[in-house]
Amino acid sequence: MFPSFRLPVVLLLSVLASVAHAAGAPKPLKVLLITGGCCHDYEKQKDILKAGLEKRARVVVEHMHTPDKTVKPPLACLTNPDYAAGYDLVIHDECAAGIDDPALVQNVLKPHRDGIPAVVLHCAMHSYRVVPDFARPQAPGSPGALWFDFLGLQSSRHGPKEPVTIRFTDTSHPITKGLQGWTTGPEELYNNVQAPKVYPTHRSLATGHQTVTSKAGKKSDEEAVVVWAHEYGPKKARVFGTTLGHFNEAVEDPRFLDLVTRGLLWAAGKLGPDGKPVAGYAAAKP
Repeated sequence: MFPSFRLPVVLLLSVLASVAHAAGAPKPLKVLLITGGCCHDYEKQKDILKAGLEKRARVVVEHMHTPDKTVKPPLACLTNPDYAAGYDLVIHDECAAGIDDPALVQNVLKPHRDGIPAVVLHCAMHSYRVVPDFARPQAPGSPGALWFDFLGLQSSRHGPKEPVTIRFTDTSHPITKGLQGWTTGPEELYNNVQAPKVYPTHRSLATGHQTVTSKAGKKSDEEAVVVWAHEYGPKKARVFGTTLGHFNEAVEDPRFLDLVTRGLLWAAGKLGPDGKPVAGYAAAKP
């Protein structure tokens, strides 16, 4: 009789402990991933990113995606300034180089002015350029720097699809602590139009080096910042950026996904000084 009474008590205590643990666990970060537009395989890359990030951290990634492959993709963020309501962070991975209406860009920026952090990947750098002479340095705070002020870096072009050697130049930052550089497969090296330090809160984390061969066969070396951290707007929303990630092979590279995961957690305030997720935001073990 006694043993038959103890078993339900043990089970009850186990259930109560499980409930208490679940109640104490933080909610996963809710992330909006924006993809679509010209020149990239977003149909596959959106799923590669979702799977890779959710595998590495306690996040739930939802899509704002359009299959449109023009430079003016019809994304909801262009006309709805409240598109990020309910999300903890937005990843901009769209390629919208033909959208230059400042009013539309202001809609895209509103959540970040209001304090929602961001991750900006690859062609987000070449989107929403509101002046035709975007290859000329735009002074921070000027109308032409509308999108660049958010990014924390200005770029106007990229090099050929050749390997890029990545070197972490700031290894003390939580995003880069303990990470090792690598050489990519075919990739695009984005230029820096002006010194990144013109943006006061920009912090360069890695550079990329690429050897370029001209049509005449002459070789030259190009180098640019390819990974950085930044703060934007009156509420100092954190922004993590990298210009890497053109081909599917680059996006699914575990080193790229590790880097972006760290940048995401840092931007959301969930990365410890040791480069590891704070308690509750590491990925659940399978």
